[in-house]
Amino acid sequence: MRTKGHTSVSNDGWDLIVVGGGNAALCAAIVAAESGRKVLILESAPKVYRGGNSRHTRNFRCMHQGPLSVLTDAYEEDEYFDDLMRVTKGVTDEKLARLTIRESEKCLPWMEAHGVRFQPSLSGTLSLSRTNAFFLGGGKALVNAYYNTAEELGVAVVYDAEVRHVHLERDRFTYVDVNIRGQEHRIFGKSAVLASGGFQADLDWLTRAWGPSAANFLIRGTPYNRGIVLRDMLDQQAESVGDPTQCHAVAIDGRAPKFDGGIVTRLDCVPFSIVVNRDGERFYDEGEDVWPKRYAIWGRLVAAQPEQVGYSIIDSKSLDLFMPSVFPPVKADTLEELGEALGISGNELQKTIAEYNAACRPGTFHPTELDGLATEGLEPPKTNWARPIDTPPYYGYTLRPGVTFTYLGLKVDETARVHTISGPLANVWAAGEIMAGSILGQGYLAGFGMTIGTVFGRIAGKEAANHA
Repeated sequence: MRTKGHTSVSNDGWDLIVVGGGNAALCAAIVAAESGRKVLILESAPKVYRGGNSRHTRNFRCMHQGPLSVLTDAYEEDEYFDDLMRVTKGVTDEKLARLTIRESEKCLPWMEAHGVRFQPSLSGTLSLSRTNAFFLGGGKALVNAYYNTAEELGVAVVYDAEVRHVHLERDRFTYVDVNIRGQEHRIFGKSAVLASGGFQADLDWLTRAWGPSAANFLIRGTPYNRGIVLRDMLDQQAESVGDPTQCHAVAIDGRAPKFDGGIVTRLDCVPFSIVVNRDGERFYDEGEDVWPKRYAIWGRLVAAQPEQVGYSIIDSKSLDLFMPSVFPPVKADTLEELGEALGISGNELQKTIAEYNAACRPGTFHPTELDGLATEGLEPPKTNWARPIDTPPYYGYTLRPGVTFTYLGLKVDETARVHTISGPLANVWAAGEIMAGSILGQGYLAGFGMTIGTVFGRIAGKEAANHA
């Protein structure tokens, strides 16, 4: 078949059909194509929006036993795993988690060899020079580099291609039904890698999982991850992993668009602020840990507040301590005026801040590390970076839950093979967000989604190539 503006796609002869067009999908396609296999990528987004959530990323968390590329010192397996255990609170498959961590060290040189460029880590609250390698040009540059590599290897790519059904005959995949710009097609292949993400952009599914509060969530990731392939596989008795109410959700600027605001809508001011709800009350320790290890809990924290909204309040001392926001903060000369401008009671806000200020104690403030500068006699406490908010002008941001991807997914083994209730499938593998719930039962670790996608994308591509 040939559709206007698309690669010509025959109905048979494909060694591998990759469903999805983000980091995990591209890694699988490249590995398989390098083994001489005939590979087709079906990307549901238009070309300009290709890459799924990967185009919004900026770094890759990598184990290394010494300096590696832009990474300094060492970040070894046990420390990496301990970091993961803290954010997931133990809800992880240890075998798959340790496999991901160990394989990450091999991935970084492979990424560089396939066109990805890195830069030294950012400073301030995102200082991750030892643990995370930052993409030069961000995730979009990574995605473009991989597409260039894939196409040079002869991988065929079809955009606006929404896979509706992955057909299984007992334990074997045979074809996909795909809608390409309104036209239905059936494409046969010898194997499949499913890398089509979670279901977060299906607001009905999200609301069924979370309840009515999900109507107030913002989807910071791609609007094309609607979980169609995930639902189709679950309907065909694929085994699931993960909790549908667990997801990578961060607190983002309440002025962000409903979909696809991406990483620029994230706010990094929380450690240097107090965060209150609609009633002007604090509800969690803003200084619990360094921001890269705690930013991902704030989406769920805000989601639990009335109307799923929070407000981060700082003064002029803290304005330059975090990554600049894409929208300027609300500014006022008094706390009462700031509260009214944000839509909360100025009197309640002033009262809460007075109590907080009274609980702050003298000490040495270190914005880039845990400094033990804590409140005393305050509930909840602020255990680091607790300085009085007393220097006008005052600034505030509205926070909303921003969902990146959901953790309900397909069960896989260490070869990335998809399992059904009857056993493993013979020729279907999964990688990326569609299987990340195996490792991320809850919580999130900065850069780890890209690690999972890269590791399991490469594994899936190798296994599919060997099968073909």
